[in-house]
Amino acid sequence: MATKDTSLTLALVSLMIHFNWKWVGLVISDDDPGLQFLSDLREEMQTNGICCAFVHVVPATNQLYLARTGIYYKQIMTSSANVIITYGDISSILGETSRTWQYLGPGKIWVTTTQWDVISSKTALNLDLFHRTFTLSQHHPGVYGFQKFIQTLKHSKYLKDISLEKLGWLYFNCSLSESKWKSLCSFSSNVSLELFTQHTFNVAMSEESYHIYNAAYVLAYSYHELLLQHVDIQYMAKDYRPQSDCGKLNHLLKNMQFTNPVGDLVNMNQKGKLDPAYDIFHLWDFQESLQVKVKIGQFSPYLPQGQQLQLLEDMIEWTTGSRQIPPSVCSITCTPGFRKSHQEGKAPCCFDCIPCPENEISNDTDMEQCLKCPEDQYNNREQTHCLQKAITFLAFGEPLGMALAFMALFFCALTSLVLGVFVKHHDTPIVRANNRALSYILLISLIFCFLCSLLFLGRPNTATCILQQTTFGVVFSVAVSTVLAKTITVVLAFKLTTPSKRMRWLLVSGAPNFIIPICILIQLILCGVWLGTSPPFIETDSHSEHGHIIIVCNKGLVSAFYCVLGFLGSLALGSFTIAFFARKLPDKYNEAKFLTFSMLVFCSVWVTFLPVYHSTKGKVMVAVEVFSILASSAGLLGCIFVPKCYVILLRPDKKT
Repeated sequence: MATKDTSLTLALVSLMIHFNWKWVGLVISDDDPGLQFLSDLREEMQTNGICCAFVHVVPATNQLYLARTGIYYKQIMTSSANVIITYGDISSILGETSRTWQYLGPGKIWVTTTQWDVISSKTALNLDLFHRTFTLSQHHPGVYGFQKFIQTLKHSKYLKDISLEKLGWLYFNCSLSESKWKSLCSFSSNVSLELFTQHTFNVAMSEESYHIYNAAYVLAYSYHELLLQHVDIQYMAKDYRPQSDCGKLNHLLKNMQFTNPVGDLVNMNQKGKLDPAYDIFHLWDFQESLQVKVKIGQFSPYLPQGQQLQLLEDMIEWTTGSRQIPPSVCSITCTPGFRKSHQEGKAPCCFDCIPCPENEISNDTDMEQCLKCPEDQYNNREQTHCLQKAITFLAFGEPLGMALAFMALFFCALTSLVLGVFVKHHDTPIVRANNRALSYILLISLIFCFLCSLLFLGRPNTATCILQQTTFGVVFSVAVSTVLAKTITVVLAFKLTTPSKRMRWLLVSGAPNFIIPICILIQLILCGVWLGTSPPFIETDSHSEHGHIIIVCNKGLVSAFYCVLGFLGSLALGSFTIAFFARKLPDKYNEAKFLTFSMLVFCSVWVTFLPVYHSTKGKVMVAVEVFSILASSAGLLGCIFVPKCYVILLRPDKKT
């Protein structure tokens, strides 16, 4: 007669999800319905991320139960699961066991699947016990007149079915006074159950009673149909009751379908049965001898997903006396910013919470994996949201950019001042002896060297990325090749002490000056190959600096950049070598010595540049290159021209 229980497991799991109970214990009766229920419930729990803390299958025999009861009780009481689901017949050993456990363990929340009659005792009951019991029962309307029938039921009419002594022991637990009990027993032949219903006797029709109620109607309808068929086939006889039509009656029973007096559809066809709805009750011991079973909600499998479970939260708060439902979890919830790390060998509900890695977030609770922020975003400090990265570059307005720009303009102005001094004193012996033309070319190229460093500052674009490296390569080629020409000129001048027509011709014809255009041409060819194969381009660097996207110039063909730098290094190394060997020539102004020091500074700067450049990223890498340009240019200016300006301006007596 019972309806299908396929939606019972879904109703239980929906209740667990609603209260966020992810860690529950199961106590099931050891019979076919119990084992089938256990299989269905486990599958539904696994689908919804709910874990079993323990599973106790209570045996049907007293001998096995007594052997295991201590183990069962210890695990239930010591388990971290605060919610325990029980399923089985109330009259079985499981029913008696659950009553005992509920008395001994009031800290647990019990969820039952039948309308178990929990009987209280005025002397031995903890008032905090039964408000932690939830009951799920199949929804059915009340049968009209049933409560009145129970209340007015006479013992004399149903002597075999009702024992007042048994009822008194079960429902009063010897709590009535002796005089009242004697008074009750003295009228035992004609007493009604009204006295019992005033205490704890529940007069609502249970599931089992409702099924029996329907069974009586099914049998009555079947017999009625059988009689009608019998009348149609045979004539009226003195005894027309079918005596041996069990097969026909069985056929009628299996296919019987009707609407009972309370309006419910009763269908005996197993394939056509509908999943029932479930009422959810909350038991609470209101006073010493008064229990209240409050309906707090309903589960209907036919409503849309997410609306199947309907609960009255205010009723739960009223019955519990607290606004907070006790938790039942194996591990605390992982807050946003953390992710779950499952513990090896334990249930999926048992886990540790670990922070998300760098540039990853978790914006919900109990996330399995952290979410990686997009390239243009970064995580906040709590690692709960991705924030938009700020676009940055080596700008003129920031302190580092301002310092480099100031240094470039300062040295540019200083070089211009030196050039002005040389132009003003162009007829003095010191300027003439220093080769005026090469000095002017070197000073002008140094001005452009200082100015080209400004191309590395500000927001990069395609034009500035190309101009940065090509301008740097060309103007430094002019400067270093000019130094090489000056060095060779000095050496040739002092070689004239040993007469040689070829040496004289090289010096008078100005052959060393051809070094400059040749070197420029070679550098232009290198730059042309660079730009033709893989020119510099704009690149975004989102990893070097947290929370920022740095716009930098990618050099494109890196080998071409090192070829340009290597060519400058070979020129500087050649100048340094020649000047070093000529450093002791009898020059009044020590030109060869100054050139040696200038090339030593130049080479030192760029040799140091290489490892530092490769160990930095982002804006600092750009700043390293700018500083190297300024330092090497300032080294040339300081070592070659500052001593001469000192003589011109402060020691005119030495200008002979």
